[in-house]
Amino acid sequence: MAVKIFSGQASTYLAEKIAHAYGEPLGEVKYQHFSDGEMSPFIMESVRGHDVFIIQSTFAPSDNFMELLLMIDAAKRASAKNVNVIIPYFGYARQDRKDKPRVSIAAKLIANLLSAAGASRVMTFDLHADQIQGFFDIPVDHLDGNYIFVPYLKSLGLENIMFASPDVGGIKRARSFAKFFDAELAVCDKYRKEANKIESMRLIGEVEGKDVVLVDDLVDTAGTICKAAKLIKEKGAKSVRAVCTHPVLSGSAYETIENSVLDELAVTDTIPLKKKSKKIKVLTVSDLFAKAIRKIHDHESVSSLFIRL
Repeated sequence: MAVKIFSGQASTYLAEKIAHAYGEPLGEVKYQHFSDGEMSPFIMESVRGHDVFIIQSTFAPSDNFMELLLMIDAAKRASAKNVNVIIPYFGYARQDRKDKPRVSIAAKLIANLLSAAGASRVMTFDLHADQIQGFFDIPVDHLDGNYIFVPYLKSLGLENIMFASPDVGGIKRARSFAKFFDAELAVCDKYRKEANKIESMRLIGEVEGKDVVLVDDLVDTAGTICKAAKLIKEKGAKSVRAVCTHPVLSGSAYETIENSVLDELAVTDTIPLKKKSKKIKVLTVSDLFAKAIRKIHDHESVSSLFIRL
């Protein structure tokens, strides 16, 4: 049983690096697009009896997710032994509960659709909420951004490192970094009147003279992270940088980051950048996913790929 690695169109740039790190060529897929907007992926080689890995992040547009479902179905109907789905960025993860009446739980719906399409296993990276794993009735390997960011932060050699969460919801993530580096923790408490718009923010913790690292799972409009950075800098921090796994970067995010007091924003390549920025540092997840593919194929534990914070 051989490993066959394929990619959706949205993540080809990353899948090529993963396949290279694994040591296998990326499988060929042809995509037919019809005049009415429909699509049909065609896997160009036999997958019968093989361990298939399909790589596709599900960021906007929603066609990326539809394409992934079609590829899963195609591989399953072609008699693949296992259809392992790698979703570096799991879109709709922020819609993981009913926070008001008459709304959907999109993350649960997506989990159901992946299973219905024929996925045998899902591998993803830094989910917005860990409990989303419970939405699946198939195995889920949830890889951790610590594996990428801890070595990078160590390489910076920051003398007075301190960690901060840009909101109360991210305290657990920031605290794990602070514990690992034996550093202090600060929290920015924000109040929103509506999505993506911050009404007010206050800082809890002493940051004077510190090299502060803001920690979050994703950066969207960059409003929160940049406002937190400004507040921390005003309170006397020596430097302020941020590590955010998924660079969604919508709206005027790039301009907001460029005009902010952030020294640097470190992200991963789970989502491709729309433009270059001198303040944005991209770290690749390709080696991590390649190692995970090998362990899954060899029926080994992926626990060694976690840095316990």
